[in-house]
Amino acid sequence: MPSFVWKGRTLAGQTQSGVLTVDSRDEVLNFLRKNRIVVQSVREKQAGIKFNLPLKQGVATRDLAIFTRQFSTMIDSGLPLVQCLEILAKQTSKENFKKVIEQVTADVEAGSTLSEALSKHPRVFDGLFVNMVNAGEAGGILDVILSRLATYIEKIDSLKRKVKSALTYPGVVLTVAVASPCSC
Repeated sequence: MPSFVWKGRTLAGQTQSGVLTVDSRDEVLNFLRKNRIVVQSVREKQAGIKFNLPLKQGVATRDLAIFTRQFSTMIDSGLPLVQCLEILAKQTSKENFKKVIEQVTADVEAGSTLSEALSKHPRVFDGLFVNMVNAGEAGGILDVILSRLATYIEKIDSLKRKVKSALTYPGVVLTVAVASPCSC
């Protein structure tokens, strides 16, 4: 049930404020009218300060590669889809990725296909991933497709690491060159 922070004045002119936990804003207004308080403001109280930066909602490429490789191995060994997802959710140490996997598991249990469940999380599973899984489901070769996806994601991760490594030295040199005083 949401909480509402209100501020108002009594008929005598005294300022009052408070917090009410009710179903809707209308109930807060009714409560204040019954108590003869002239409303100045009513707003829903935030549960707490949350910093949901868009950069933190995605999943690291390395984590996705590990997930895909393990998922492929489990499917290849004959484990049921839902059981694979439950095991992977328990093994994942990243909290936001764990929540995504749990939501995918719930969607699959509710009757969605795996590709439909994955498509609800575009920040984690891109279009290529979803479409490849869809093709694997349709063709009955999900384990093979997941194995190929894992290889692809691992190569992408390796390439990203090499580029970052290659750019580190020029970045340091440029920083030192800009920061050093010119003795012209």
